[in-house]
Amino acid sequence: MSSDRSTSATAGADHDPSGDVTIGVTGRRERWSVSPWGSVTSWSAPDAPALDWFVAADDRWHVPSREPTVRRRRVEGTPVLETRLRIPDGDAVQRIWAVPDAGGGVVVEFENESPMPVAVAVSGPELLTDRPPSDVEVRGIELDPGAVVLPVGHRATVRTGIGFAGARPTLANLPPADAVVRGWAGRARGASHLVLPDEALVEAVVSARCDLLLDGPVEPAHDPIGFLLDVGELVRCGDPADDWLVEVVSPTERVARSVTRRRGAPIPSERGGPVVRDAIAAARLVAARAGDERAVGDIDALWARIGAAAPATPAASAGALASGDPTSLASLRRSASVGRFVRAVERRLASDGRLLVGGMPSAWLGRDLEVHHVPTGFGSSVSYALRWHGERPAVLWEQHGERTVTLSAPDVDPGWTSEESSGEALWAVPPTAARARRSIPLGGGVAPDRSDETGRPGGSSDSGGSFT
Repeated sequence: MSSDRSTSATAGADHDPSGDVTIGVTGRRERWSVSPWGSVTSWSAPDAPALDWFVAADDRWHVPSREPTVRRRRVEGTPVLETRLRIPDGDAVQRIWAVPDAGGGVVVEFENESPMPVAVAVSGPELLTDRPPSDVEVRGIELDPGAVVLPVGHRATVRTGIGFAGARPTLANLPPADAVVRGWAGRARGASHLVLPDEALVEAVVSARCDLLLDGPVEPAHDPIGFLLDVGELVRCGDPADDWLVEVVSPTERVARSVTRRRGAPIPSERGGPVVRDAIAAARLVAARAGDERAVGDIDALWARIGAAAPATPAASAGALASGDPTSLASLRRSASVGRFVRAVERRLASDGRLLVGGMPSAWLGRDLEVHHVPTGFGSSVSYALRWHGERPAVLWEQHGERTVTLSAPDVDPGWTSEESSGEALWAVPPTAARARRSIPLGGGVAPDRSDETGRPGGSSDSGGSFT
C-alpha cells in the first residue's frame, strides 16, 4: 500500500461549511459538524484539528476531501451520515453518528466493501479504537503527527470514537447506527408521518425536523412567524411544551399586531395568508400541550379578533397554494425556518379539510401513499391513505382531535366531500390521469415506462383503513 508519490493529507482543510451537517444528541449541548467528505469538527473546539480520514487501497492513497467519487447521504434523513469513497472493485464506507453514552461522543465506523484489504488512516483529535492500530511505517502520504492507521480486511468493519468527555467506553457496547436511525426517525414522525411516492421529499421533512431538534428555532426578532412554526414543530416532535410557553407570548402578539395594523406591519406580505393562522395555531398547540387552558382561551379569542384580517378558509388557503405547479411538491425548498418548510409541505397534503391541494402530481399516479396526523385546524388533524383500483384511487381517512372538519378534494374529485370522522370512498379518475392518458396498473405499484420517477408505494392495495 505504498506509493512513490507523496500525497498531502491537508487538502481540503479550508472548506465551505455550507454543506456541513450538524450531528449531536438532543438534551446535550455538544454538537459536531460533518463535512461533505466526512471530516468531523467539534463546536466546542472549532480551532482544534478536525477528524479526517484517508484510505490506502490496492492502487494508492485516496483522500476523500479531493476525490470526485465521494458520496454522502443522511440515512433516512436522520443525523446518521454515510460517506462512500470509490476504491478499486468497491467502496470504502464511513458512517458517523452521535450517542449520549459516557458523557456523549461521536462514533465513526469504517467498512471495507471491496475484495481487497485496505488501511484507513485517521487524523485529528484523540481517537478511541476497538482494535490496536497498525505499527507499520506509513509511506506515500503526509499524515499529521498522531494519526492512527487501522487495517480493515475484506468486508470487515472497524469502529472508532471521539469525545466522551475523557471517558473510554467500550465502542462495541455503544448504540449501533440502525438503532440511532430508528430513534431519530421516531422523533420526527411523532409530528406527522408521511409515506409518499417521493421519498426524497419525505427524507427532506425528516432531515428538517432533525436539524431543528439540534439547532433550535429561528430568532423571533427576525422572523416571529417562523419562530412560532419552529417551536410548534419542536413540540409536535416531543419537546416539553412548558419550556416554550413563555417564549411564544411576545412573537404571538407581534404576529397579531402585524395582521391588524393598516400600515407599518413588519410582515405585510403574509397578512391574510394561511401561514398566519398556522403560526397562531402553533402557539395554541404549545399552550394546549402545556395544559394552560387560560392561554388556549386567550389565543382562541385573539384569533377570533384577527381572523377576518387573516382569512383561513379552505378556499383562501388553497388559493395561496395552488398558485404554483401542483405537480412540483419536490420543488419546495427549506428556508431558515424549518417550520415554514414543513407546513408548506403539509398544506399541500391537507389544507384545513382540503386534501391534495393543487391536484394529484402526475408522478404519484397509480402509487399508494399514506399521510398521518397532518393538521387541519386548531387542535385537529387528519390521516388518510390512497389505494388504487385501476385508474381510480380509494381514500381511507380518520380525523383526530378536538373537532372534525368537512373533508374534500376538489382538485382530485370535485364531487366528493365528507363530514364523517372516518370512512372510505372511491374517488373519480384524477384530472392529471385523464390529461396524461396513462394506464395505471391495478393494485398500486409503479406504472411502467416511468423512468423519471423515484420512490415506492406507500403500502399494499389491501391495507385497511385504521390509523392508530
